[in-house]
Amino acid sequence: MAGNRTLAIIKPDAFGSGKAGKIIAHLEAQGFAVICARVIHMTKAEAGAFYEVHKGRPFYAELVEFMSSGPCMPLVLQKADAVAAYRAAIGATDPAEAADGTVRKLYAESKGRNAVHGSDSDENARIEGMFFFGAAALV
Repeated sequence: MAGNRTLAIIKPDAFGSGKAGKIIAHLEAQGFAVICARVIHMTKAEAGAFYEVHKGRPFYAELVEFMSSGPCMPLVLQKADAVAAYRAAIGATDPAEAADGTVRKLYAESKGRNAVHGSDSDENARIEGMFFFGAAALV
């Protein structure tokens, strides 16, 4: 059975341009409940640790730099089959390829500044939620 929680991050581009509330409202309208949320400004070390799975990929350094460039907002969201539902709600990584009505189509600037992060599996949702919220993400 698929999990009912996932981690989302409203990235520095969307948070800094005042789109966080609109993104949260959009997700709540699709049935997601916000379980945990906080505003943080990740250091390069924290961003590097969070995205360590991508270390060695061509975009890793740019991603770490971007994610530590300003405040962002991690959230734990709840909904049945949360990971798949959230990934459908946010759309393709490249907003030019995202479906109409998805978060990235509505609020992302580009493939690199794509407004939100989303866990890609139930296991990663658990790990990523623990990274930002500890046991509160699991309760």
